[in-house]
Amino acid sequence: MGEQNLNISFSEKIINYLGYITPYTDTIMVILLIVCGIYYSFLTGFVQFRMLKSVFSILTERNSESSKEHISPFQALMISTASRVGIGNIAGISYALTTGGAGALFWMWIMAFFGGASAFAESTLAQIYKSKDETGGFKGGPAYYIRKALGSHFFGSFFAFILIITYAYGFNGLQSQTMTSAFKVYYDMFNPNSSIGFASSYWPIIIGIILTIFGSWMFFSHHTKIGKISSLIVPFMAMAYILLAIIAVLINFGKIPSVIHMVLESAFDFKAIFGGFAGSVLVIGIKRGLFSNEAGMGSAPNAAAAALTSHPVKQGIIQSFSVLIDVVVCTSSGFLVLFSMAYLNFHGSNIGDGMPLVQEAMREYYGGFGIHFVTIAIVLFAITSLIGNYYYAQTNVKYLTNSKLIMNLFRISAVAMIFIGSQMNLKLAWSLADLTMAFMATTNIISLLLLGGIVNKTLKDFNIQQKTKKDPHFSASKLNIKNAECWN
Repeated sequence: MGEQNLNISFSEKIINYLGYITPYTDTIMVILLIVCGIYYSFLTGFVQFRMLKSVFSILTERNSESSKEHISPFQALMISTASRVGIGNIAGISYALTTGGAGALFWMWIMAFFGGASAFAESTLAQIYKSKDETGGFKGGPAYYIRKALGSHFFGSFFAFILIITYAYGFNGLQSQTMTSAFKVYYDMFNPNSSIGFASSYWPIIIGIILTIFGSWMFFSHHTKIGKISSLIVPFMAMAYILLAIIAVLINFGKIPSVIHMVLESAFDFKAIFGGFAGSVLVIGIKRGLFSNEAGMGSAPNAAAAALTSHPVKQGIIQSFSVLIDVVVCTSSGFLVLFSMAYLNFHGSNIGDGMPLVQEAMREYYGGFGIHFVTIAIVLFAITSLIGNYYYAQTNVKYLTNSKLIMNLFRISAVAMIFIGSQMNLKLAWSLADLTMAFMATTNIISLLLLGGIVNKTLKDFNIQQKTKKDPHFSASKLNIKNAECWN
């Protein structure tokens, strides 16, 4: 018992320590996110909406140079969507609504509205400055365009390092923890009189071992398998989840005006916002929105760079579309919770936030089926996010070193983190993920703000070619863009 208290005490000490730091890092990150999203929206003429009509033709185009080592535009979209559409869309939204209020959902929408332009910019840059890897495919991301376009090897390496920490350890630990917690409802159901809680039982260990075995299989396999598996799972699970959310809203059609009023009233409670900015509904909404859609964070460009395409702007458009997919899933989760009695009675109950609240809401709408479905959804979301997150981290390990020994040590440690995460404290998992996310996003956004001229020049080139009814092809030398070796 003494050892258990020591562990709890140590965990709480870390949470309290991080609590002093994260308000500052969060505030800086949120301000930069807003500035970057607005800047690129106006610079590109709101490209995130203006060029949506091009998405489906780009996704279905065939490239004669494609080989098994290359990732298609559709697979790149699915890898990035697999990472975007994860536990942040279910547990993260629930967590935001209970800690920040219903208005957090509104600020997530605003984040996505402008964030699509940031996603376009970072993915276009990742394509411009990508490199060939040792297998004949492509690799790239913010670390590459920070080094090649801005000439800063130090900050490129810093970004790569912080992304590895954020995704392989912070986010994957959180994915594992949330997926494990999804089974608490079954433990409570079958052990109503047990004196041992779910966290203290042997079930988190069993679930952690199963997840770890799966992670070992995926992390040590070829990277193109990641895209193929994601392209099969992601569309199905997202569409099924959205459909159930729509049905739940229709069942409660009469509540729509009151729910919308609740969201807007909470979103514009300016006294609450400016009275404690770092912990306000605005910051929580934008922060959770970023964790969910990743626009501007610098993660999705790692998948975008790997795609084989004829023009960098094509991947920019695709990744901007991925943000739209994410916000639809986020809204589905938000409405599932806000239309439920479970949310209204949350503060007077012992349901708990995150996954338990979503499961209880689904129980209201669909009974036992609702609980089973959302549990399956979170398992699939978590698994595909584990895959996508690992892919991003792996790309940045390759940026730092070509050593096979270090890569294998990284894989072993990433697998170990899946097990550690399954046993982790929820608040500690969120706090660690938030801190590393802030450092990573801040580094990327600053670089994006410095590279607006190149993004704008590349977009104009694409639009000019498109107006002549040609399939746009990119030439870096024609636009006087240096260090873009894959385009010369």
